[in-house]
Amino acid sequence: MDTFVIKNARIINEGTDFRSDVLVQNGIIEKIAPSIQQKGATEIDAEGLVLLPGCIDDQVHFREPGLTHKGDIFTESRAAVAGGITSFMEMPNTVPNTFTQQLLEDKYAIAAEKSLANYSFYMGAGNDNIEEVLKTDGAKVCGVKVFMGSSTGNMLVDNPKTLENIFSKSPLLIATHCEDEATVQASVAHFKNLYGDNVPANIHALVRNEDACYLSSSMAVALAKKHNTRLHILHISTAKETTLFEKKPLAQKRITAEACVHHLWFDENDYARLGNSIKWNPAIKSTADRDAVLAALLDGRIDVLATDHAPHTIDEKSKPYWDAPSGGPLVQHMLVAMLELYHQKKISLAQIVEKAAHHPAIAFKLKNRGFIREGYAADLVLVNLNQPQVVTKENIRYKCGWSPFEGVTFHSSVVHTFVNGHLAYSNGVINDTLNGQRLQFDKER
Repeated sequence: MDTFVIKNARIINEGTDFRSDVLVQNGIIEKIAPSIQQKGATEIDAEGLVLLPGCIDDQVHFREPGLTHKGDIFTESRAAVAGGITSFMEMPNTVPNTFTQQLLEDKYAIAAEKSLANYSFYMGAGNDNIEEVLKTDGAKVCGVKVFMGSSTGNMLVDNPKTLENIFSKSPLLIATHCEDEATVQASVAHFKNLYGDNVPANIHALVRNEDACYLSSSMAVALAKKHNTRLHILHISTAKETTLFEKKPLAQKRITAEACVHHLWFDENDYARLGNSIKWNPAIKSTADRDAVLAALLDGRIDVLATDHAPHTIDEKSKPYWDAPSGGPLVQHMLVAMLELYHQKKISLAQIVEKAAHHPAIAFKLKNRGFIREGYAADLVLVNLNQPQVVTKENIRYKCGWSPFEGVTFHSSVVHTFVNGHLAYSNGVINDTLNGQRLQFDKER
């Protein structure tokens, strides 16, 4: 493996902003010092650049196996690395659903062969696989995923007795998608009766409304408090839900929450322009909801920043509202979108690093990642805060070939990305000669 010295970097890490050199050797951060000379090392002049720990995305849908016409581990991991995401945690709603230990290990085998980024996969909790869930090794698997809404078949788990069973027995972190299915289906029936088939996309915020989100999230929180479960609620989208979470140090929390970049960027006014391309579950809602989610991210009630990257083809998203799937591609653009909010003075660089790198590492008890520290894995990103880029179809790396950010000019660019000390992305060029590694976790949750 090559040795690198990153020279003259402005480093943002653990609430500090300082200049230093960094020695990357044997896949780790070997040394951080004001001036480093290393014989035989490749030097990278980072003058004018900012060095961040690689982003850790705790929620992606890379679509493999079974849905690879939308995306796959090879293509989406490359897009992630080009966007400064060095590690990801992927969801179990692939085909087949990840309901057994064998199916879970099958996904790890695919990633070992194809993923440029570091990887972990959630074990899926269904209505009748608690025995398989309990076999999951918490040292090697990020957690258990429960769809408490917005899923189909056996992946939809909204029976109170089944949920009680999962929350009371699982020793692993449980990550939940929270939307009350009965509320959603009642809204669907109401708006189908009102509009028939000719439905504008902005109805999505009303179909999947605040009540649906809060009813389910509050149920998850109540179950977690009852059983002292390690709960992580994904993609908070409403102001009301933010009241469920506490402002206290992350290490002291048993219940944590995540915000996704699309809920921080878009609001209901964008449906008129973007239609189904911003149709996500949970829905993008009001400006007040968007601002409240950002406020909760900043004040510590929401702990982690992620993408919920969920690609679909253009043809699928071009269908009428009722038939168009929910979700969209985001891993290539999460970091630059958040840096745009920094330029707008809505968030600091230190807060971006905390929510996109430090906190995912702490919340999931990742080993030796998420920080710029000597001895830690060299998962690093160099960004230029003053190198504008326009998102176009020509520079989109997603297999689906589109982005809701098309036409947006971001003020910042990702210049270099290191994954385990391997320069995987540099000035627009991907080097996939080395794959990422399976993430490891402290077993005690």
